[in-house]
Amino acid sequence: MKNRLRVLRAEKSWSQADLAEQLGVSRQTINSIETEKYEPSLSLAFKVAKLFGKSVEEIFLFNNERG
Repeated sequence: MKNRLRVLRAEKSWSQADLAEQLGVSRQTINSIETEKYEPSLSLAFKVAKLFGKSVEEIFLFNNERG
């Protein structure tokens, strides 16, 4: 799933470790989400959205095509 997490994090000048600490996850989890190797749980997606003051849809871009 495409996402804007890296861009939003950079706008705040946060490292992956900074963001991970705020969300209660590992830095590796943040890296995996940013590189689209891992899709966050719904609860984590909502935590991310709340932290950045955005909707889930503004951060995580769902691909409607099934392949």
